[in-house]
Parts: sequence; structure tokens; C-alpha cells
Amino acid sequence: MTGSGTDTEAGPAPPALGRKVGSAARWSLVNTVVMRLGNFVTGIILARFFLGPEAWGVYGIAQTVLLVLLSANELGVSLAIVRWEGDPRRFAPTVLTLSAASSCLLYAALFAAAPAVAAVLGSPQASGVLRVMCLCVVLDGLSQVPAGFLTREFAQGRRMAVDAVNFVLSTAVTLLLAVEGWGPMSFACGAVAGNVAALIGCCLAAPGTLRFGWDREQARALLRFGLPLAGASMLALGVVNVDTMVVGSALDQLALGFYVLAFNISGWPVRIVSEAARRVSFAGFSRLASSPQALASGFGRALGVVVTATVPLCVLLAALAGPIVELVYGERWLPAARALPWLMALGLVRIGCELAYDCLVAIGRRRSLIAVQGLWLLILIPVLVIGAGTGGIVGVAQGHVLVAGGVVVPVFLIALHRGGIPLGTVARACAWPFLGGAVMSAAVLGLERYLGDGVLALLATGAAGTLCYVLCVLPSRSLLRG
Repeated sequence: MTGSGTDTEAGPAPPALGRKVGSAARWSLVNTVVMRLGNFVTGIILARFFLGPEAWGVYGIAQTVLLVLLSANELGVSLAIVRWEGDPRRFAPTVLTLSAASSCLLYAALFAAAPAVAAVLGSPQASGVLRVMCLCVVLDGLSQVPAGFLTREFAQGRRMAVDAVNFVLSTAVTLLLAVEGWGPMSFACGAVAGNVAALIGCCLAAPGTLRFGWDREQARALLRFGLPLAGASMLALGVVNVDTMVVGSALDQLALGFYVLAFNISGWPVRIVSEAARRVSFAGFSRLASSPQALASGFGRALGVVVTATVPLCVLLAALAGPIVELVYGERWLPAARALPWLMALGLVRIGCELAYDCLVAIGRRRSLIAVQGLWLLILIPVLVIGAGTGGIVGVAQGHVLVAGGVVVPVFLIALHRGGIPLGTVARACAWPFLGGAVMSAAVLGLERYLGDGVLALLATGAAGTLCYVLCVLPSRSLLRG
């Protein structure tokens, strides 16, 4: 185990590893696209027919608290299943015990503090939703070990089956309860049902991994490894979700509902592309960490792929924000479109930063991560508060972009450079997609003024803009293939 023992194992030959990573990446991409499209359709049905902006605000608060808790509920120790060398079944029982115990303690604290947390965040009625939805913290803690084995083995085909069961059950429960008038509580009950299914599915997909045990020396090594990662992860989730807290406390619940919808839309590209990449990136970077040249090359290709895939989605959603929101969700949600272009820019930055995060974790630069995330959050909070006071949800979105682009990206570039990833590698990976994005933006905005915003006009505008983008990025094919 790296950092905790002397056990080692020979890594697979590079060609075999490459095939594994490639296959896992394809399965992960298919999985993420299918699941996110399903969530997208479900969200449209709920927003158009059953839940208004106020209910979305309550859901946004509960989801924000849940994500922050999930960022550190297992103390970061579960990543050892993926990262450490040796037979993970030796230390997996200790990982499971630590993860389950910390998750249960965290949920108990949240259960007691739910009324106060909901009141501080401007949604006192969210207390019950918080208590139900955050049961997912305990279920997630139990599933970390079997899910870690699936990631370590690049078994994304089995992971897709688990996620499919999770999605079907959670969606069915959410829609059924929404129709019955349960409001935001329908989200909470659906999330719990889905997580129960995911836990059972992970145990079946990775049999024999849900075993409790305890070894004091292993526990100490795991905590030394995991606590810095848990701290960095909590800071990272704080960065992504502090805006919801600011909007909820500084503005009204109606504004919060509009902002939550806009932020969810901006997350489509992040979730589809970045989540698919991250399910294999950490394991892949970990295997390349011993070779700086291979790591730099692998990071450059990975960044090039995710940026190339993300830019056209961000451009379309930013340039056509108003027509898309009105067409998809209805006229009453149009105020959300004002913040969307800025949040799309933030989404693009987030994708690059998340990939850099995984790379820095893989090479052991945990202190750098904590410093970067801490700086980000420290500067972001006052900027968002000022933005909310001066520009409402648009000011919050603009503040996000200002801090991310002006402060965080340069700091991440420095951290990557010190970790052996030259700035030139990052520039080459982003150059063609950014050029294509600029050309695509000009084409889409020009055509939208000329053709209008009817359904057929939007389809024609999007197709023409995408064609312009593809022509611009064709010269980068060789760089992406490595």
C-alpha cells in the first residue's frame, strides 16, 4: 500500500492498461449520457407540470447540503481502494468501518441541526426534506467500498447497470410522489430509494466487498491518506454550492428557484462529459503517476477530449439561453435564462479544474489542492455576497466567473506546472476548442438574429454552429489521439 506498507504489485502492461481505460471510458460516457438525459427529461416534466420555482428552491437547498456532506462523509479513505497498491481486500474492511461510522455520525449531526441549517439558508420549510434526503449520506458511506472496487477494476459496464437501477427506481418514486402532491419531499424520497438500490447493486456487482473489519495501523494510514483529500473535496463542493447558500440567504425563495434551475442547466455539460471522464481519470492518472512524461501526455489528451466535447454544448446553451429555457421549461422560468450564459462559462472552467484536481490527487499533491480550494472559497464568498446585492442571480453568476477565471485558473496552472504538467500542454489541449468556440459563438448569434427563435430555427442555428465548430477542431484530431 502506498504510504502504509510495503506490498506492491506489478501494474499491467501499458497496452493492456490502455485498452482497459479506453473500454471503461466508453462505458462511462454511455452511462453518463443515458443517465443525464433521463434526469434531464424528468426535470422538464417536474418543472413544467408539478413543481414551481419555490419548490425548486427548497430542493436546491437540500441538494446543496447533501452534496457538501457527501464530499467528506467517508473521510476520503475510500479512494485508497482505487489508489493504493497491493490487494485492496486486505484493507477494505477497515475502509468500510471508517466510512460507515463517519457517515452515521455526520447524519446524526445533520438530523439534529436540520431546522437551524434550513433557517440560516432562508428555507425553514426545508428541514424535513433535509432529514430525509440526507439519509443518502449513510447509504453512500456503505456503498463506497464496493463502488471503489468497480472503479479500480475499470468495471464501468457493471457500474452502468447499477446506475440504471438507481435511476429507474429514484425517478419512478419521485414522479409518483410529485403527482400525489408531495412537492420537494418527492425528490428526497426518490433519492433515498435510488441509493438503496445502488447499494444493493454495488454489492452484487462486487461480491464479497461489504465486510466490516478493523486494523488500527491500517486505520491510521488510511486517515493520513484520506483526511487531506476529504478536506480538499469538501472545499471543492463548498465552492460549487456556496452560491446556492448565498442566494437562499440574501435573496428570496423565488430567486433561489430560478438560480437553481439555471445552475442545473449549466451543469449538463459538466455532468455528461466531466463525470464520464472522472470515473476513469483518477485511476488512469494514478497508474501513470510514476512517469512524469506519460502523465503529462495523458493529462493533455484527457483535457483535450473533455474540452473539445464540452465547448459546443456550453456555447449553444449560453448563446441561446432565453429561447432554450422558454422552449424546454416554459415562459414562467425565463428569469433563469439571465444567469445562464455566465454559468455556462463557469461550467467550462469547472470541467478543466475537476480534471486538474484528479491529476493532482493522483500524484499526491494534496496540500496544493487544499490551498487552491481554500483560496477559491475564501475569495468567492464575499464576491458572491456583493454580486447578490448588486445584481441578483446574475450578479452571483458573474462573481463566480470573475473569481474562477481571474484567480483560480492561474493558481491551478501553477500547481499543475509544479506537478510536472507544463503550461504548454494545457495550452495545446485548449487552443483548437477555444478557437472553434469563438467561431461557433459568432455563427450562432448571427443566425439567431436572422432566423429567429422558433423550434426549427433553433435546430438550424444549432446545427450550423456545430458544423462550424467541427471544422475548426478537425486539425486537433492527432493531438487527441496522442
